[in-house]
Amino acid sequence: MHPRVIGTVRSHLATREQCPKYGDASLLPVWIELAPDFEPAATDLQIGDAILVLTWMHQGDPTVLRCHPRGNTDLPLRGIFSTRSPDRPTPIGLHAVRIVGREGLRLQVHPLEVIDGTPVIDIKPDNAAAPGQAEFSSLVNPETGQAILQAGRDGWLRGLFAGFNGNISMRQGERVIITATGSAKGHLSPHDLAVVDLSGTPLSSARASSELSVHLEVYRSQPRAQAIVHTHPPRLISLSLRGANPLLDLPLFEGRAFAQKLTRAPAHAPGTEQLGQAVGQSSRDFEAIFMDNHGLVCWGESMTQALGLSEELESLAGIALMQ
Repeated sequence: MHPRVIGTVRSHLATREQCPKYGDASLLPVWIELAPDFEPAATDLQIGDAILVLTWMHQGDPTVLRCHPRGNTDLPLRGIFSTRSPDRPTPIGLHAVRIVGREGLRLQVHPLEVIDGTPVIDIKPDNAAAPGQAEFSSLVNPETGQAILQAGRDGWLRGLFAGFNGNISMRQGERVIITATGSAKGHLSPHDLAVVDLSGTPLSSARASSELSVHLEVYRSQPRAQAIVHTHPPRLISLSLRGANPLLDLPLFEGRAFAQKLTRAPAHAPGTEQLGQAVGQSSRDFEAIFMDNHGLVCWGESMTQALGLSEELESLAGIALMQ
């Protein structure tokens, strides 16, 4: 009895001889075409997800019980259960891949080393660590996760974060990857990243920062925002406590340029919907929002832009204090 087929692989690999023995990073991405009946099952799959694809290797020989590993006849025969040979009693293939593209019910994945027309019998999340991906969750694109970890370290080294304050996030399709509550930004690990959807529904075990509402309101209000950094820059906060208004009133070309990106939001208690809404509304016209009695939020189209703007504003605040 054959398992139920949920889709078909569309690949540039036409024969078994063209297929590498393992998923090879040099392979071109291939497509999986899912059957329409399984559209509800694929609803939450997004670009960047790590998944396990189970295939039915229909050209495998189910009578083979021993083989030469990798087809190398110089190697001694081994029992089929200790190899990845496509010839096996039940020809199920298991492939760890990432989704790199999506068009409706077509998923582009990489790397998948099977021939064109191979049936797909199941898809599961890959919750195991993959080599070189620093144990990021299957819901977190490694590039996104690494950018957040690096921003935490860089911001901490520049004095923008202290201890457990501040928070960092990036948008990943319809998800938001954000630092977890109580995480030390200078010493983040993959386990310090929480995942939510744009409504704020948790998708991971890690609990999102208490300032989640600020991040969500910015992403909802500003389509260009792909990264957000909420810091507690001591010089800029010091200027605000001295009553400086505007915060950065400097006769410098840089001061004028960056001052145009900055606005202030009235004081609201941290973690409240009122604060989130105030920052989200301001983000429509400004890239940097100073939250009175609290700290600074900067958004950017990349993490480099968001963190860089935070650094520029803190540097200008240092100049203002020395006047």
